[in-house]
Amino acid sequence: MCVIDSLFPLGWAHYLVGGLLIGLGVSLLFVLTGWVGGMSTVFSSTWSYVSKRPFFQQARFVDTRAWRLVFALGLVIGAAVWWAWRGPAGAMVTGVPLWQLGVGGVLVGFGARQANGCTSGHGICGLSSLQLPSLLAVITFMATGFITANLVRMLGGH
Repeated sequence: MCVIDSLFPLGWAHYLVGGLLIGLGVSLLFVLTGWVGGMSTVFSSTWSYVSKRPFFQQARFVDTRAWRLVFALGLVIGAAVWWAWRGPAGAMVTGVPLWQLGVGGVLVGFGARQANGCTSGHGICGLSSLQLPSLLAVITFMATGFITANLVRMLGGH
């Protein structure tokens, strides 16, 4: 078995197409508007609707929240279209307990806030604009992911 087949047991072409479409989308967003399409900012700008805390009322969140909601909706609709067209027939399930998913979500959210952005913002938009802080953030995200996955495996997790 070649290395490519072991890394991508379900094939690689759909990853390539998906990556190209994501790259095209964020590139067009930036070139046409100057906006960066990271998802942690979508999260923070959405909170600006319901929280009056000064952090969420910053102009960078309030002034961009409408297009960011449309951006997030497009991701959800895109996933639904893929699921209907190419996705599995039934629901997907995981053996990971709900509490672990919740703790993981909180840790990822905390890390994204500390890094001033998430993997989509830093990994796609920041790296493509040659931002050194984004490179450091992506290296940290990846190293943490590798370490965590291996620790979970060694400790008998999923």
